[in-house]
Amino acid sequence: MIEHENFERRNKIKIKLMGKDSSLKKLSQKWFLKGYDYEYSYHFQWLGRPIIQYPQDILALQEIIWDVKPDVIIETGIARGGSLVFSASMLQLIGKGKVIGIDIDIGEHNKKEIKNHPLNKRIKMIEGSSIDEKIIKKVFRAVKSTDKVMVILDSNHTHEHVLKELEAYSKLVTKGSYLIVFDTVVEELPEKLFSKRPWSKKKNPKTAVRAFLSKSNRFKIDKQMTDKLLITAAPDGYLKCVK
Repeated sequence: MIEHENFERRNKIKIKLMGKDSSLKKLSQKWFLKGYDYEYSYHFQWLGRPIIQYPQDILALQEIIWDVKPDVIIETGIARGGSLVFSASMLQLIGKGKVIGIDIDIGEHNKKEIKNHPLNKRIKMIEGSSIDEKIIKKVFRAVKSTDKVMVILDSNHTHEHVLKELEAYSKLVTKGSYLIVFDTVVEELPEKLFSKRPWSKKKNPKTAVRAFLSKSNRFKIDKQMTDKLLITAAPDGYLKCVK
C-alpha cells in the first residue's frame, strides 16, 4: 500500500513538472501539428470501427470511465461509431450502463455497422441536432434521476454550438463525473487549417469552455490531465464536476 502511494505521489510530481516544461510542450505542439498534415487521428480503430481520436485521449477516457463508472455516457457526434463502441466496451467491462450517441446525420452504412456490432446492446443512437430542444428533451428522458452521468462533446466545433451543448448537457453530469469537450486544440492551431470551416482560433470549443466556466462553478478544468497527456485534441477540455 505504501509503495503504491509513493508511486502515485511520484507520478503527480512528474506530471506537474511536465506541465511547466515549456520546451516539452512546444515539442508536443510541433508534433501534433506535423501529424495533423497526415490526418493522424483518423488511422485508429476500436473493436473494428474507426474511432477518430488520438491514442492519448482514448487512454484518458479509459481512465476516467473506469474511475467514474458511469451509468450513462452521452456523446454528441457519432461519425463512424468508434467512440460509441469504445464507451460501450468500457461499460461492458464495468458490467452496467449505456451510451447515448447524438448526431445530426448518421450515415446509413455507419448506422448499420453500429447496429450489427456485438456491443450494440449498450448503444442508443439519436439522429438530430444535439442543440435541438426536442433532441435535448429526448436525451433527458433517457436518463434516470439515479444515474451517474458523463458527457463527451465532439460534434459541431463552433463557439455557439459548443456553448449551447455545454449549457444543456452539463445539467445531467453528476458530481465526481466529467464533461469532456474535444477539439479545444483548435485555438492552438494555425488559422489556415480552418479557412473553410465555421470555427476559428477566436471562436472555437475552448472559447466556449471559457464562456461556460465564467458562469458555472460546478466544473473545474482537470489541468493534470492536460499536463499528463501533452498530445491531446482536448487541452483544458477535461472538466470535472465538483458540485
